[in-house]
Parts: sequence; structure tokens; C-alpha cells
Amino acid sequence: MLKKINPILGPDVLFILREMGHGDQIALVDGNYPASAHATKLIRADGIELIPLLDAILDILPIDEGTDAIVRAINVTKKSGTDPIHNAIEKTCKNYKLTAIPLDADSFYKRVKNAFAVIATTERSLYANVILTKGVIFPTYVY
Repeated sequence: MLKKINPILGPDVLFILREMGHGDQIALVDGNYPASAHATKLIRADGIELIPLLDAILDILPIDEGTDAIVRAINVTKKSGTDPIHNAIEKTCKNYKLTAIPLDADSFYKRVKNAFAVIATTERSLYANVILTKGVIFPTYVY
């Protein structure tokens, strides 16, 4: 256990987050996502749902300032593309003054395949997938 770090973040997740550089992307995917087929680096987060993991990661990971620094999947079977899990993703991001942008399925899959790493959760909601782009922590100089 560590102080000030959510225990849901195991050593493999913390290692990957630390290893990532500015602009690298990490995908958090649901239990139905073909993570093994799409991941360059795969981390299993069995027994962990998407929203608690997303919240824990957003608490410590700097997010890029680009307009599409956080993207989420859409439900391709619905005209709106939105399910309750997508509302929960957007609410969680909003807690950190961030926005999750919906992304079409083909573009989303391409991004996952190019992501630095994929964390496979056991989230049961369909299309419960989000990609985060790591930002920077600016120096605070004291001279």
C-alpha cells in the first residue's frame, strides 16, 4: 500500500503510467474488447470495473491539453451512440475538468492498436472503452 495512491492501481498499472511519455496513449477497455489482439502491451485488471479505474488514473496522470486527449467508444447499434456507461465516463472526466470525445469505431480501434498500452478490465458494459493521452507536468522553477 502507498499513501495518496488508490490501491486499485496495481504495480503493473503504475509502472506503465510512469513509463509513458508525453503524447503516449493508454486504452482502458471493457471485458468484451479484443484486448490481446490489439495491445502492444497488455495489463490485466481482472475484477476491476472501468469507472473506478478511470477515476484512479485521472487522479494521478497528467492529461494532454489537446481537444481529443480523451476519447471514448460509441455504441454502434444506437443512433445516439451513447449508453449509461458513456455518461459515467463523461461525468468522471468532468470531475477533473476534462472532456471525453466520442470517436467512431474504426478510428477508436486504430488508436487502441497504436496505444502505448491497453488495460483490460472486467467491465461488463458494452462499448465501455476510453483512451487517455498523457500530458506533461510543467516545472516550477525557484531561482
